[in-house]
Amino acid sequence: MAHGAGGKASRRLVEGLFAPLLFAESSEPLGDAARVNINGTSVAITTDSFVVKPLKFPGGSIGELAVNGTMNDLAVSGARGEAMVVTFILEEGLPLPVLEAEIRAMAAALQRAGIALIGGDTKVVERGKADGMYITTTGIGRPLQHVTIDARSVRAGDKILLSGPIGDHGITILLARGELDLEADLASDTRCILPLIEVLAGEAGPGIRWMRDPTRGGVATTLNELARDCRLGIVLSEEEIPMRNEVRGACELLGLDPLHIANEGQFLAVVAPEYADAALNALHRTEGGEDAVIIGEVQTEPACAVLVTTRYGGSRIADMLVGDPLPRIC
Repeated sequence: MAHGAGGKASRRLVEGLFAPLLFAESSEPLGDAARVNINGTSVAITTDSFVVKPLKFPGGSIGELAVNGTMNDLAVSGARGEAMVVTFILEEGLPLPVLEAEIRAMAAALQRAGIALIGGDTKVVERGKADGMYITTTGIGRPLQHVTIDARSVRAGDKILLSGPIGDHGITILLARGELDLEADLASDTRCILPLIEVLAGEAGPGIRWMRDPTRGGVATTLNELARDCRLGIVLSEEEIPMRNEVRGACELLGLDPLHIANEGQFLAVVAPEYADAALNALHRTEGGEDAVIIGEVQTEPACAVLVTTRYGGSRIADMLVGDPLPRIC
């Protein structure tokens, strides 16, 4: 299960098996979406699978999550989603009303995002083999103007921007399973972040070095991947990282690091320092971006690592996620 958690084991699997055998001829870094040049036209493509349990949770469901997650991977890669294809893996015995509810949720999410569903496939597997439903998607998009996402362009002094509170989705899913005697007024943050990315690109496009949505593995894992790719250090201020009291309390009770908890409606961006204020002000003026904040900076040290300075004056290394404390969350 750890190999699917988005942390160290996932990276070892990709770097040790998939990349050498499947991407040996490619010199491009792996990211949330790929760019393909077709007869002079650049197209962004991404693919994803959704295996969340339970299928419906406060703030969303697997159908809505599949659309938002796919479009968000395109958005943080500097592309606007235009079309999507979908595959449903359905378990024998899945109640028709449950399936209909997810189809309706997907249709509503597609409409909100302005995305066309252009094709798909359906398979049915034996009872007990798919936890009701799995969804696999492929998204196609067109690049945004004046935005180039590349970890190799990150420089010391660049600012780390976070779009809003962390941990809502992962803790919501954990509590929705009903396995813990905890209650909290909390909902998933699942949403399409493209409107925020477009505003950011319009105000600070030339200054955007890199973006990513911190889903599996959370903020810590995502920034550790960046630190390794750019060979620099990421220094975060713990006091500046926004999170709700419910998330903080649940993590303290369960011994979890909020920086490892998944998010489905937030993004991280590395912005050149001269563009940081413009980027932040643009997000603050946009619905859904009011809580955006600068949480840190790129520095030369500690190289290839993420350092968190605490509110008490100390510091700690925030490593990539190890293991899988919250399986099946997206």
